[in-house]
Amino acid sequence: MRRREFITLVGASLPWPLDAVGQGSSMPTIGFLNTQSESVSIPYVTAFRNGLKQAGYIEGRDVRIEYRWAAGDDERVRDMAVELVARRVSVIAATGGIRSAQAVQEATSTIPTLFISGFNPVQLGLVASINRPGRNLTGVSLDTTEMVPKRLELVKELMPSGGKIAMLVSLDSAAGSPRTYLSESEKKLAEARGAIPLRIQGPQQFDEELEDGLAIAVRNGTRGLVVGADPFFTTRRAFIVALAAKHKLAAVYPLRPYVEAGGLASYGPNLVDAYHQIGIYAGRILKGAKPEELPVIFPRKWDLILNLKTAKTLQLPIPSELRARANEILE
Repeated sequence: MRRREFITLVGASLPWPLDAVGQGSSMPTIGFLNTQSESVSIPYVTAFRNGLKQAGYIEGRDVRIEYRWAAGDDERVRDMAVELVARRVSVIAATGGIRSAQAVQEATSTIPTLFISGFNPVQLGLVASINRPGRNLTGVSLDTTEMVPKRLELVKELMPSGGKIAMLVSLDSAAGSPRTYLSESEKKLAEARGAIPLRIQGPQQFDEELEDGLAIAVRNGTRGLVVGADPFFTTRRAFIVALAAKHKLAAVYPLRPYVEAGGLASYGPNLVDAYHQIGIYAGRILKGAKPEELPVIFPRKWDLILNLKTAKTLQLPIPSELRARANEILE
């Protein structure tokens, strides 16, 4: 066995906390794993650091952070999780979607790991229960699929009466994968509410398949669109928003970045707050708290954000009562 392979295997099996002993320093190291790109995650990284600071840790002074960005590539997520485990970091913040938490779960059962899950973490097998996770993982459960009915209702308020609604559900992939599980759940929710599911197999042909699928849906009377919370969609938000505008669709998205990119409206959890919360948890773990004893947190803030400029371009009047409910209006 080669030396590098031996080090990787040993690193993956060692228990925590190790406080970056492999780096020749007593300063603890946090591994920050994200499925997306650094450029779209700046406000979330800032929120994570602010949470750490609230817990008494400042990056560079009290703690190191090693960042890994997968840019929407599931294979890279898995490899980066293994790498961070081999680096013997003290805590891993597995962010940007459920795939990062799943990848770390496959790589280690000992290093404390913090997730931000868009689906019930108990049903996904990440934790044993919400109040007593019982394993090396805990974090924030956004459970964004629970917001699908509310987004569908929002679309009905925004689009012309009599039109149909399409819903872009999470990417499908290999049977039994987390993505397929989410895709099936969202598909059932959409169909139960009378929406037409748009289901795409994977990222390779995403743009072409979505363009074709949406064109067919529009020809069949679709006037509204709801976009699922798959993190890959966030990386392609500019394309999705442009496609919705091309077809003059009233579209509701799961997160604020879509509205910033020109989308009509979003309704979902405040991600900045979620990252702040896991920053606090990371600090508590560095001080000795055990992840299995830290309850999974639920969102404290839900934001409805409207883009009036887009509404004007699409010639879609926004009802005054909807404006009154909005947390933020972009003009």
